[in-house]
Amino acid sequence: MAQAAPDNSGNSASDVAANGSYVKSVQKINDRQLVVNVYAASMDKMVPIQVITPADNSEPRPILYLLNGAGGGEDSATWQRQTDVVDFFSDKNVNVATPVGGRLSYYTDWEQDDPKAGRNKWSTFLGEELPPLLNKELGSNGEQALSAISMSGTSVLNLAIEHPGLYNSVAAYSGCAQTSDPLGQQFVRITTEWIGGVDDVTNMWGPLDGQGWRDHDPLVNAEKLRGTPIYMSTGNGLPGFPNDTSLNPRMNDGRANLENQIIVGGVIEAATNLCTSNMAKRLYELNIPAVVDFRPTGTHSWGYWQDDLHKSWPFIAGSLGI
Repeated sequence: MAQAAPDNSGNSASDVAANGSYVKSVQKINDRQLVVNVYAASMDKMVPIQVITPADNSEPRPILYLLNGAGGGEDSATWQRQTDVVDFFSDKNVNVATPVGGRLSYYTDWEQDDPKAGRNKWSTFLGEELPPLLNKELGSNGEQALSAISMSGTSVLNLAIEHPGLYNSVAAYSGCAQTSDPLGQQFVRITTEWIGGVDDVTNMWGPLDGQGWRDHDPLVNAEKLRGTPIYMSTGNGLPGFPNDTSLNPRMNDGRANLENQIIVGGVIEAATNLCTSNMAKRLYELNIPAVVDFRPTGTHSWGYWQDDLHKSWPFIAGSLGI
């Protein structure tokens, strides 16, 4: 493959992929953290990938792709700002990669460019362009898993369906695994239109009654998840201790608002509970194994997702052979 020229920061770029994507530069944050800047040819833009490297990098290690939610990591609602993710992985032999970008995109390929959401070809980027580049850059062993929250809790299931065999496992925390029925579509529209101000959600998958929405509905296409280890978790919307109290440190340092978390986060999590129940039932009907954690309480918020990551880690690690 053709070699990309070194960038002006002095970092040598990796080989250019056949489709034109390439690693532009690598910024070292500290001994365990990097930012790998990847040019995504499908979207014609640079995508920073935040990376936590393994505790022991003496041999090739797997990659856990850890996706942010509706903000895409472009705001303060991120794994690195809201959770203990760096400390949690400090003793673990895995690369943790989090793309920065994809706000309101559902990390899918949109049918049309959108005036506010831009060009979104995230399934192509995450499923085809990024893995070979990042595997080479990080010296990975090629094994990979995928975990995500909220909006992208839908995305991880669709990514596994669209790229069969790519992921050793997927974990969805507080996601809604349905998109083509009225409940699922309302969830998508709340995220993209109400929260994000997108004018026309049909730019994503076409007309609301069209095939595009059914093609991207994990509940409808659950059979295509057969063979992929699945972990799902959700609360029920009721406030819990200590995450929905003033003892949650996020309430005291400005990262979260207790009233908003209980009221808005409670309503959203109640909806994801129903979505998760529907998906768990469908997987059971199809005799497709899945680990499903229905928490006895919990709002749609970061304290619970930190807990979910911790609880699901043995499942993820086992799928990666760690």
